[in-house]
Amino acid sequence: MQLTGKRVRRTRLVRTDKLVVAVEVEAVIPDADPSEPCFEAHTVELLRQIELHAKNGDIDWLKLHGKVYTAVEAA
Repeated sequence: MQLTGKRVRRTRLVRTDKLVVAVEVEAVIPDADPSEPCFEAHTVELLRQIELHAKNGDIDWLKLHGKVYTAVEAA
């Protein structure tokens, strides 16, 4: 089911202990309540998949979906 309203692009950061993935997703500003953008179910599922792959360290898969940043140890 698609929400009705204005569609906008947003950058979401998916964070784990060792990785951060910046991914562009589509948010919807609903006609019924324009106070806050919402994500549709398929977008939420994509973000969950990205988090799972980030926790598993699957960098090649993650690079297909966004920018991947790795944590470094402080000196």
